[in-house]
Amino acid sequence: MKNTLSMATQGLALVLACTLNFAFAQAQADKPRQGYFFVGGRYVETDKGPLMERQMYVEYFFPVKQTQPYPVVMIHGAAQTGTNFTGTPDGRKGWAQYFVEHGYAVYVVDQPARGRSAYREALGANIRFSAAQLEQRFTAHEKFNLWPQAKLHTQWPGEGPGKGQRGDPVFDQFYASQVQYIGSNATTQELNRDAGAALLDKIGPAIIMTHSQSGAIGWPIADARPKLVKGIIAAEPSGPPFADAVFTSSPSRLWGVTDIPMTYDPPVSDASQLAVVQQAAADGPDLERCRMQAAPARRMPTLAGIPILIVTTESSYHAVYDHCTSKYLAQAGVPNTFVRLGDVGIHGNGHMLMIEKNSLDIAAFIEQWTAKNVR
Repeated sequence: MKNTLSMATQGLALVLACTLNFAFAQAQADKPRQGYFFVGGRYVETDKGPLMERQMYVEYFFPVKQTQPYPVVMIHGAAQTGTNFTGTPDGRKGWAQYFVEHGYAVYVVDQPARGRSAYREALGANIRFSAAQLEQRFTAHEKFNLWPQAKLHTQWPGEGPGKGQRGDPVFDQFYASQVQYIGSNATTQELNRDAGAALLDKIGPAIIMTHSQSGAIGWPIADARPKLVKGIIAAEPSGPPFADAVFTSSPSRLWGVTDIPMTYDPPVSDASQLAVVQQAAADGPDLERCRMQAAPARRMPTLAGIPILIVTTESSYHAVYDHCTSKYLAQAGVPNTFVRLGDVGIHGNGHMLMIEKNSLDIAAFIEQWTAKNVR
């Protein structure tokens, strides 16, 4: 009798487990695999009545079977929108689709006051890139040779002598995607820090992927929500610390890697308290002399312990100085992995690495690093 009851109990438990698993699977099957929502908005009173500002558009993509524990949040750079990650101007698969195919949930944003995230004039004046600026910096810089590595560029999609310039259909599609953006870096970083924190509060722990301007956004998001940021992938992040390079030498990112306050130990109440020294000699030919903290360096405790990958390409203007961002973080007690893509056999890329011809080779390298290092 005891064995009969035991077998019956086991059978009932098995049926119940199967029923629950089926119900869970059905619920997942009924859930949209792609959609959108907004986070971080607030109402403000205006002469036109109440308006919402600071909201961030978030588009999500879910795999049929999610095999990776943490989603990837993809944040675009200046003048861009989330379309950087959802396709290429010549019609190929984007990084969002690649990561979904490898088992990650993916969230792609339009920064607040940009693209599908409504802009309000009170947030600051807008600026735009001209087509000539993009030709010189992003798409055909091998023809202009404004920095030493520029001549190594080979990966912009398209053919012919006009590749990467106005009249090239691929360039024209890319330029059509460009939008205006708030000219104040500090305002942009503050808006995105708050909206990014709101997004993590909603979706839970995630990996933050940044590019260019948003490099200075990833660090403040992690500073605000260190327990929820499980990794940072910084593709050619805004830099170098403390001053611009290549195009100007203007002071910038006075908090080291940002224009807005970050947590330091010992504490810093004003950016002027960060004593800055510049290398007497660069780390190699054709490289920027890095600006670092004077010893003893203050530490950045909220970033310490987060796996960080900084990637720079072979021919971008970032090749001149991205190593300085890596060195600055390391000096502040923040270990990170700095990779020049040319050193791992991925050659010829410019700044818009996620839409160039070998973009999926780069995605594969990043995904392999992520799978190995983010836990």
